[in-house]
Amino acid sequence: MSLKTKGRPLDGVFLLDKAPGVSSNKALQQLKRLYMAEKAGHTGALDPLATGLLPICFGEATKFSQYLLDADKEYFTTAKLGIRTRTSDADGEVVEEKPVPMDLTSAQIEDLLRRHFLGEIEQVPSMYSALKHQGQPLYKLARKGIEVEVKPRRVQIYEIELLALRADEIDLRVFCSKGTYIRSIVEDLGMLLGCGAHVQRLHRIRTGQYHAAQMRSLEALEAELQALPDDPQCIQNHLDQLLLPPWSAIAELPELRLEEEAAAFILQGRRLRLDEGVAPSQEWRLFAQATGAFLGLGETNEAGILKGKRLIRSA
Repeated sequence: MSLKTKGRPLDGVFLLDKAPGVSSNKALQQLKRLYMAEKAGHTGALDPLATGLLPICFGEATKFSQYLLDADKEYFTTAKLGIRTRTSDADGEVVEEKPVPMDLTSAQIEDLLRRHFLGEIEQVPSMYSALKHQGQPLYKLARKGIEVEVKPRRVQIYEIELLALRADEIDLRVFCSKGTYIRSIVEDLGMLLGCGAHVQRLHRIRTGQYHAAQMRSLEALEAELQALPDDPQCIQNHLDQLLLPPWSAIAELPELRLEEEAAAFILQGRRLRLDEGVAPSQEWRLFAQATGAFLGLGETNEAGILKGKRLIRSA
């Protein structure tokens, strides 16, 4: 999702710790206004119930947002046992209640997680997800009482760990591929346990290369700004220093530094034959050798010829 209104041009990524009860779009708009930014977009919506890491891309960083949408994610979640809801989370209407088995053990849950959820699994997304059907998010159709067939999708669960077991709650850590629905995991686990379950809490702690230790809440950020001198330039400088560079969204890609003439060729939309030592069929973060300036994303074809893919305006 991207917003384009008048504002100052700036490029970078802010790692927001989204508050509960706020939509990802509202959180984006709040931060965009605070930065007085010309262009901003978020990368991978979190439900209003969910909290945690929501990367906000400004300016040229939005060109690389797809890489964050496609990135692996990691979550902490608390599942409430014994209660199923219409939306599979705490915001939904209760549809069924059953007693939680009194003899439930950690070993039993860990065995179910290992046998049914670890590795490549098939999920049926919830009708209350943001997945689209003919251009409409499923949750909007569901709220209108419209049911559509939702096809199963295959996702990868790299790690799933039981962190705690209480009388009617369990805490899980899930490291997974894009498109994984934690609500579906919790719902399915509840069915396997015979008592039903829904997501009580969901907190994202990783998106691609970004980790929770790097994020800031809007509340904490506003408190920082209030402690600064009442000087617009001082406030703006502080805000800008918190931004990660646009290339941080693709930090896992190798970098390639180009001499002045080669950089000019690429920025003009021309192709460049590279030395034999450069790997073919590869995406690259491109930088100017002399200045270190980020030029954008390039790729080499099977013959080792480099072309620009997403280049930076200010380069």
